[in-house]
Amino acid sequence: MKIILQQDEKKLGKKGDLVEVSEGYARNYILPKKIGVEATPANMNDLKLKKANDEKIAKEQLAAAQELAAQLAEKIVEVRIKAGEGGKTFGSVSAKEISAAMKEQYGIDVDKKKLQLPEALKNLGSYEVSVKLHPQVTGKITVKVTTQEG
Repeated sequence: MKIILQQDEKKLGKKGDLVEVSEGYARNYILPKKIGVEATPANMNDLKLKKANDEKIAKEQLAAAQELAAQLAEKIVEVRIKAGEGGKTFGSVSAKEISAAMKEQYGIDVDKKKLQLPEALKNLGSYEVSVKLHPQVTGKITVKVTTQEG
């Protein structure tokens, strides 16, 4: 019997896969637990439409991520940090501070978990920070660490 999986199932396949199983297994386990549905022509058509819609959404997300990466490449985010005599800084700049500065300065909301700092930003100057926007798109942004006034 052919079954379309509604969720990932170990040893069978992933959600949306078309698998061949015995009738007893389908009738007694897969169908009652709503792990899958019978592969009728109507269900096959629904699966095809859902996959087409998922592909369309994935393409839109990829295009949006590429557009945002292009915008970020032009931007310089300025982060202020306390510094003492001779430019010695107190602490370091975190991904959370960079994310907050991006939102404040440019209105771009990027999750702090997506920022990939090369090392702890403990000194004054400019740094290039990678931003993981999509599994296939990584943008770069310039972070300028300056002293805090007062």
